[in-house]
Amino acid sequence: MGDLGEIGSFTPWDYVVFAAVLAISAAIGIYYAVVGVGKETSQEFLTGGRSMSALPVSLSLTASFMSAVTILGTPADVYRYGAMYSIFAISYAFVVIICAEIFLPLFYRLNITSTYEYLEIRFNKFVRILGTVIFIIEMVLYTGIVIYAPALALNQVSGFNLWGAMVATGLVCTFYCALGGIKAVIWTDAFQIFIMLAGFISVIIRGVVVQGGIQKIIEDSYNGGRLNFWDFDPDPLRRHTFWTIVVGGTFLWTGIYGINQSQVQRYIACKSRFQAKLSLYLNLIGLWAILACAVLSGLILYSVFKDCDPWTSKKISAPDQLMPFLVLLILKDYPGIPGLFVACAYSGTLSTVSSSINALAAVTVEDLIKPYTNLSEKKLSWISKGLSAGYGILCIAMAAVASYMGSVIQAALSIFAMVGGPLLGLFSLGMFFPCANSVGAVGGLLVGFSMSLWAGIGAQIYPPLPLKSRPLPLFTDGCNVTMEANWTSTTEMTMLTTLMPPDVNDRPAIADYWYSLSYLYFSILGTLVTLIVGLVISLLTGGLKQTVNSDNLFGRQDCSCDFFFCHKPKKTDKVEVLKWKSHPNSGLENPVFVHDTLDLPELNRKSN
Repeated sequence: MGDLGEIGSFTPWDYVVFAAVLAISAAIGIYYAVVGVGKETSQEFLTGGRSMSALPVSLSLTASFMSAVTILGTPADVYRYGAMYSIFAISYAFVVIICAEIFLPLFYRLNITSTYEYLEIRFNKFVRILGTVIFIIEMVLYTGIVIYAPALALNQVSGFNLWGAMVATGLVCTFYCALGGIKAVIWTDAFQIFIMLAGFISVIIRGVVVQGGIQKIIEDSYNGGRLNFWDFDPDPLRRHTFWTIVVGGTFLWTGIYGINQSQVQRYIACKSRFQAKLSLYLNLIGLWAILACAVLSGLILYSVFKDCDPWTSKKISAPDQLMPFLVLLILKDYPGIPGLFVACAYSGTLSTVSSSINALAAVTVEDLIKPYTNLSEKKLSWISKGLSAGYGILCIAMAAVASYMGSVIQAALSIFAMVGGPLLGLFSLGMFFPCANSVGAVGGLLVGFSMSLWAGIGAQIYPPLPLKSRPLPLFTDGCNVTMEANWTSTTEMTMLTTLMPPDVNDRPAIADYWYSLSYLYFSILGTLVTLIVGLVISLLTGGLKQTVNSDNLFGRQDCSCDFFFCHKPKKTDKVEVLKWKSHPNSGLENPVFVHDTLDLPELNRKSN
């Protein structure tokens, strides 16, 4: 590493590139606000009138997955723990098939805008409100962390003012979400995914050149034990193994792609069920591409820093700063490229935050306002915009709270596992078990949520010991003092990752068992406990005696020959989009289908 010399610094060109990305994102919001004049309904704002095609939606799905947590955290994870992270490719395939063939057809057929509408259709209003409130808490917490984490890490590199960066990011997202709705979110995501890939690719190309070819990077990674793809240890306390990643990862990401409003809202904005499914399968290609870029970037990190780890040599404060540090080291002679990488990381934040804000506005309008008021669609549209702005400000405030948290990267990953697992169990209870009733649903959700929260919070307080997480060795024998003198920090660093090993003597016995469960298994824990407790309570409270509308369960009508699991429909078979209404006074017979140029009966036939 010594021959690379000093690290660089931000130039005016870098600031220009970064500012241009923010400006284009804001301009897209303005465009869709202008185009949408005269079509001001909450459904046009929240679902785009279900007029989107598969390609932009698939790009948006991919972009919203690729937050700054992925851009900064995944390469650092590969650097510290090895390339086993790449096995997530198998999980992503399972997740996309499950969501496209099970969850998507049911939600699309039931004509819902908020996924939590389903909980009222299947159970009752109280279950719907409970699910909505838990979702809102989850997304506000997660979004605040997503805003804060990259701002903090990149502040160390670029000298960006920490609070200015957070507020600017939050305000730009809020601006284009509040103006343009879901169409603005989807198209800005589509734009940002190319910026993110460009940032990754620029680092990869330059890294390969600097290291003298891909063969050298592979050799260094192999000699350093980083090519540890397969580990079939069944121990559930191990952080990453084949089983924790494939099984636990599938549950974790199904909770996001299958029932999380920020993702579901995208594919139900498609103009037909086929287009919606296609968007998910195209998105899988994007997920694999991102994963490949992130893993390769992690291996380049190791190849460059194998003899002088910047973290243990105190040149950086946390592993999450490794990628920005590498960028200023190997791209210092290319003005504008470091700025492109900063734009890459911030684009990840923009896409995630914008999807969260739009989803929060959607569930609030559809679940907490629309069923209980008699407002016109125009008023609901204005309320949706106001809520987008309000939630944006709330998430910026949450970012300030996150500045006092410790392990924010791990916390960001764990939030979806802890909260998404019980919610996945709740939806599965309703979709697959006719005997499940509302009493069982509430009981199962509360017990499942309590159990996953107990394990998750315990893991934050008492992190697993290195014996289970098994970080790989890092070396500093090749370091020199040149780079340390040129690395400046403009703000005091809060630890993004647990840096100091805990005192073993202070750990309770439960910490080495229950609290050491792999974070990827939090989702399985929440899902299974919710299902089992929900079924037991339902059976004890007369669940077998109730009559459930089969339209509200997953069944033959949701299997099609679009892609995989299918039955050939007979001439007598009819798959109709149901005219469910939880809010009969909204003024629309079928509020999701709002499109100026389409005949509604014809649309209902074609969408299936």
